[in-house]
Parts: sequence; C-alpha cells; structure tokens
Amino acid sequence: MSAEYQKEMIERINLLRKERNAVILAHNYVLGEVQDIADFVGDSLELSIKAKNTGCDVIVFCGVKFMAETAKILSPGKTVLHPVPASGCPMADMADADKLRKLKALHPGAVTVCYVNSTAEVKTEVDICCTSANAAKIVAAIPADKEVIFLPDKNLGANVSIALNRPMILWPGFCPTHMRITAEMILRKKNEFPDAFVIVHPECTPDVVALADKYLSTGGMLRFARETEHKKIIVGTEQGIIHRLQRENPDKMFIPVSEQAVCPNMKMIELNDVLNSLEKMQYEIILDPDTIAKAAAPIIKMIEAGS
Repeated sequence: MSAEYQKEMIERINLLRKERNAVILAHNYVLGEVQDIADFVGDSLELSIKAKNTGCDVIVFCGVKFMAETAKILSPGKTVLHPVPASGCPMADMADADKLRKLKALHPGAVTVCYVNSTAEVKTEVDICCTSANAAKIVAAIPADKEVIFLPDKNLGANVSIALNRPMILWPGFCPTHMRITAEMILRKKNEFPDAFVIVHPECTPDVVALADKYLSTGGMLRFARETEHKKIIVGTEQGIIHRLQRENPDKMFIPVSEQAVCPNMKMIELNDVLNSLEKMQYEIILDPDTIAKAAAPIIKMIEAGS
C-alpha cells in the first residue's frame, strides 16, 4: 500500500467516523496501522466499557468476534460493526453452552467463572465473568466450600489456582498463540538479555509464568512499561502489543519472546476493512434481547464487584 493511498483511506475513515457518529476500537493485538487510527486502543472489556460511555451511535470493533459481541451486550442500543466476520477467537470457540450445561449438571452448586474471552452464548450460562487482570480476585471472593468451574482458558485457570492454592474444575480450552510461548523460549531470551525484566500474559502455561518476573494482562503490561525503571523488557504475549509499548515508551527496549507469538485472526482486520465497514455499515453484530440480558448479567456482576 502506497503512503498516498493509505493517507486517502485514513482521511475517508475520519470523514465517515464523523458522519456516522462512530467510535473505532482497536485491541492491543491488531495491526499497528489499525491501532493508529482508533479512538481507543486497549483490552477487550476496557474498550467495550469506554464505548458504552461515549455518545456514539456506531461502534467499529477491530478485534476478534467475542469482543464485538461484548460491546453489543454492554451497548444494546448502539450499532456494533465487526469489520471481518471471519476474525474469531479459537479459545472462545473451544467452549460451547451445551457442553457447559452438562458439566454444570455434574457439579450442582458449583460457581461458574467465565473469562470474558468467550462467546455471548456461553456467557448466558455462567455466574460471573472475569478478565485476565481480575481473575484471581473474582475467584478469591467465592466461598471456600464452593466448587469453581473455570472456563474457557485452562492456563489462566491453572495460574489462578496456583496463586490461590485453590483447586478448580478447568475447561480444556487455551489460546493457541500463548501456547506457542514455551519455557525454553523464555530461558533463551533471558540468557540473551540477562539484564532484561520478563513479563508474560497469564494465558501462558504455568511453567512459562513461573519463569517470568511478572505476569500481567495487556493493560497491566502497558501500565508496568510506563512506570518501571527497567529499560529492557522481554514480552511474552501476542506481538501486536509491541507496537503500542514502543510508541508509548520510546526510551525503552521491548523484546518479543518469540516471533511465532502471532494471532492470525487478530491480524485479519486492515485499514481497508475498517473503511468498508464504515462505508457500507456492514457486518453488524446481531444478538437477540434474551441473549443480551442473560450475557450481560455476569459481566455486570463482575463490574459491580469492583474488579
């Protein structure tokens, strides 16, 4: 794409953004060119809450499908567009409502905690949601005599279980991108950059988390990078966040653990897709009112818990 063509697209996006009274949201993992034209860049739930609190009529969510669904759940009166419908989340798709109902039947009385990285349908079947940042706090608030079903990410669940020394029933889902980050990769980077501080995402496996100096959500990583005195930071998560980390902290060096830590679905949305979505008002997220009401309840419960 030529610089001139890119400039024309951005100008057109900016014009349509005003005409449609639209807000453009971009997750920390999407392409840098999309992050750069977004009104807000951040974690999925953080973005949905920000969009809810704006006076916009249209939300263009540049991320994977469950994120756009969450925006619709929290802003049912707004039009939510997802520029590339094929951009789904493999981990979210590893859990389905029918299987969850069967598991719940085997554990009556269990509290079901669901990572926000899940479909709207699955959210209708759970007691409370959590994020990667507040998962431990949410689980810690559940009475000790209660069983906990945690889904869909077995790695996030295992890391919470270890941190709290609390057994949980873990759904066998995972993030394929974070599963590509291995303990060997961490050790290799630590050997290469012995003076670097290591941060990883809690969707990584427990053996990877055990080798890190801190494990943090993407929002936590961004805050840490701003506040820390460390000048070299090894980053164990999807590579897309490096763009924002480097832009916000030009005096620091960010080293991806692996060049393989790329989510192809997060990279599907390009500038041209954002433009087409706004021009044609295409790929609207449609959820029925009952699903919205049921799926909103565990999200609101989490927010009200102060998490």
